[in-house]
Amino acid sequence: MNEGKQESAAAARPVTIYDPTLRDGHHAVRHQLNRDQLRRYAAAADAARIPVVEVGHGNGLGASSLQVGRAALTDDEMLSTVREQLTHSKMGAFLLPGWGTIHDLKEAINHGVDVVRVGAHCTESDTMERYLDFLRISDIEAQGVLVMSHMTTPERLAEECRQMVGFGASAVGIMDSAGHYLPEDVSERIAAIAGAVDVPVIFHGHNNLGMSVANSIAAVRAGATIIDSCARGFGAGAGNTQLEVLVPVLERYGYSTDVDLYALLDAADLAERELMPKPPTIDSVSIVSGLAGVFSGFKARVFDIANELQVDPRDIFFELGRRQAVAGQEDLIIDVALDLSKRTAS
Repeated sequence: MNEGKQESAAAARPVTIYDPTLRDGHHAVRHQLNRDQLRRYAAAADAARIPVVEVGHGNGLGASSLQVGRAALTDDEMLSTVREQLTHSKMGAFLLPGWGTIHDLKEAINHGVDVVRVGAHCTESDTMERYLDFLRISDIEAQGVLVMSHMTTPERLAEECRQMVGFGASAVGIMDSAGHYLPEDVSERIAAIAGAVDVPVIFHGHNNLGMSVANSIAAVRAGATIIDSCARGFGAGAGNTQLEVLVPVLERYGYSTDVDLYALLDAADLAERELMPKPPTIDSVSIVSGLAGVFSGFKARVFDIANELQVDPRDIFFELGRRQAVAGQEDLIIDVALDLSKRTAS
């Protein structure tokens, strides 16, 4: 009887939905969302009472470049456009050290950002220190996330998260950047992190193996209280956890999100009509990317280079996985493709 009561109490706790549709979704359209698209989706997300709406280039503040893709709009234009539409929702932004700078953070603060996510490779949380410290001093909610988190152990992730809290992060967690996890992988890692820190724990899933909703539920059951998800799954590779599916599934399990279901479904319908050529699908290359454990955001670049050099994109992904390529190493794609092309020719 006591066990049943404890399970019921656990299931009743709130889960905060964090929506990176207007940031991660940029990967799927080569960072070309325009003002009207940002404006309309932000207004719809706000009407649905989604707690946080994140906006920006797919790789975050300061990342618009030839290497990872030039965005149609500047960071300032994106932030100011979305800020005008948000009454209930907070505005979020993302920063990866090496792309974004303290100057970029200052500009985001000037545009009214409420929450800033700082990300780093799963074993490199020390690169976040100056950014998290700056945000703490600036009285901005700062969160720390570890990308490509499948590439290290649960114990190391827990230690890295503990370090981020020490730097000033008010929430910490992991991104399944390659869509590589199964639910038990997520449970083990989130439980280790939740046991190591006393701040909210974050999970961000990708759907390369069709497991993103199941993985998100596993994360919540293991102790995560902030879950990322995008309208229609709009995001890199095979897409992210599908927002309008996740919320009712969480509610069915007894968790509280405080998101308006009908308005959420309207926002998802709008996203499909106006943000994307088509909703993300789990195609053959996305499956290989997930199996290989390679960053989902590489997909468009891999296709371009594979087509140019007449190399099988699946071979590129498996070789990138063998070389343990990480986000930010887009230049490695051409090296791998050239090597494969030479092998084929010989």
